[in-house]
Amino acid sequence: MAAHAIKKIMPMLDRILVQRAESMTTTKGGIVLPEKSQAKMMQGTVVAVGPGARNNQTGAHIVPSVKEGDRVLLPEYGGTKVQMEDKKEYLLFRESDILAKYE
Repeated sequence: MAAHAIKKIMPMLDRILVQRAESMTTTKGGIVLPEKSQAKMMQGTVVAVGPGARNNQTGAHIVPSVKEGDRVLLPEYGGTKVQMEDKKEYLLFRESDILAKYE
C-alpha cells in the first residue's frame, strides 16, 4: 500500500522525496525517551527522484546523482514536509540540498 501511495508522487525537476530515518525512542539501557528529547535524524532513504534540472542551453535534463533506494545525509533544517496516504511523513528536497550519499 505504501509503495502505491508513493508512486502517485513524481517529484519535479531536481527535487528528491526522502523518508527520514526514525530516531531512537529508547536508550541502550532501555529508558524510553520523550518525543521532545529525541534527536532529529539527519539520515534518510531516497523514495522518488525527479527527472533532473534542465540545462539552460540545450533544454535537456541533467541526470540527478541519487536514485531511489540511496541512503543520504540531510541538512538539519529544510525540506518540505509531505504527508502521504500511508500516514508517514516524507521530505522533499532539491538535489543541491542533499549533503552526501553513503553506504
